[in-house]
Amino acid sequence: MFDRPESGERAVLVHLTFRSGQEDLLELKELAKSAGTLPVFVVTGSRKRPDPKYYVGKGKLEELKLAVETYGADVVLFNHPLAPSQERNLEGALGVRVVDRNGLILDIFAQRAQSFEGKLQVELAQLKHLSTRLVRGWTHLERQKGGIGLRGPGETQLETDRRLLSLRIKQIQQRLDKVDKQRHQGRSKRKKAEVPSVSLVGYTNAGKSSLFNTLTGADIYTADQLFATLDPTLRSCQLPNNSEIVIADTVGFIRHLPHELVAAFKSTLQEASEADLLLHVIDAHSEDRDEIIVQVNHVLGDIEADKVRQIEVFNKIDLLDNIQPHIDRDDAGNPLRVWLSAETGAGIDLLNQVLAELFSVKKVKRRCYLQPDQGHIRAKLFTCAKIIDEHIDDFGANELLIEIDVRYLGLLKEVKTEEFTE
Repeated sequence: MFDRPESGERAVLVHLTFRSGQEDLLELKELAKSAGTLPVFVVTGSRKRPDPKYYVGKGKLEELKLAVETYGADVVLFNHPLAPSQERNLEGALGVRVVDRNGLILDIFAQRAQSFEGKLQVELAQLKHLSTRLVRGWTHLERQKGGIGLRGPGETQLETDRRLLSLRIKQIQQRLDKVDKQRHQGRSKRKKAEVPSVSLVGYTNAGKSSLFNTLTGADIYTADQLFATLDPTLRSCQLPNNSEIVIADTVGFIRHLPHELVAAFKSTLQEASEADLLLHVIDAHSEDRDEIIVQVNHVLGDIEADKVRQIEVFNKIDLLDNIQPHIDRDDAGNPLRVWLSAETGAGIDLLNQVLAELFSVKKVKRRCYLQPDQGHIRAKLFTCAKIIDEHIDDFGANELLIEIDVRYLGLLKEVKTEEFTE
């Protein structure tokens, strides 16, 4: 109904307090800024239950009208999910676009998606969100008006919209199924090679991407805003004990993540549900970090990742006073949480130490004798083993002294070997 201006959107925010399902006002402000709008006024209030027609009461609706006119607002952002009819009624009464919480988060995701998969996932979520708006939002098109030359069987505009929408959703789902199959094959190969996978999870803007860059040496985009990065990234990481793991940086969570996004990003979030370990990154400086931890664990339950072992990583300790990098352990000495700063690098060595403990491997030394036609085995050994010494005789045979992870001893099944003891 209302076109989005290219820039300079001024937003009035609406935040109501109910007995249950309470959202956070500060989070709404951050979401609005992340979407590229300028919050100019906040309307707050409390109700026992939402009004069925406008969500807000008549008095609050008049306050909203006055705020829109006074501040020249382009959009009204609700910190609550609105029914299609409520959204339409509010737009009619206020004369500007009205966007609910789910629509706002979807808009941010649409701006952040960069990869082919990410764009498809966002479009799928948006179309599913829009499909609920077609049911009541287009009632003026339900009946085809008659007239000379217009009477007779035909497809109404609403039916056409529904059919095209359903067709596009089906096409996107088929493409995502192919991407999901490729991701599954990649995970299967890593499991077959017994390479452990670690997923970074946590509330958006907790510093997951900064920690990912520090651990892996990658250079993915980071910013002090919600959902700065959307597309998942995987990188290998070498631990101090020379073992290798794969680390995945996943999309940030948020309170009451829209169901459309959970469904659309199922293949992406599956990196967390099928990981060997979750690093739950927490903003240690946040005042409501305990509540956020509960919210993140709730989302992990939604995506069936709550059974995966979890280590809490309290990040941004450089913003706290008298907190030094350290490891918290249980009575048995098992690591529970690590306190560090991804920004300064303080405590990163402790996290690497914990990962090395959890993914410790047993290495053995072997003396191998390779025939000239076994060069392919030699090439594989150079990628997964430490070559201590190598000697080539006059006939082209190789004698190698190697240190190898016991997981890769299968490579030597066709090779003459003997144990080496110093």
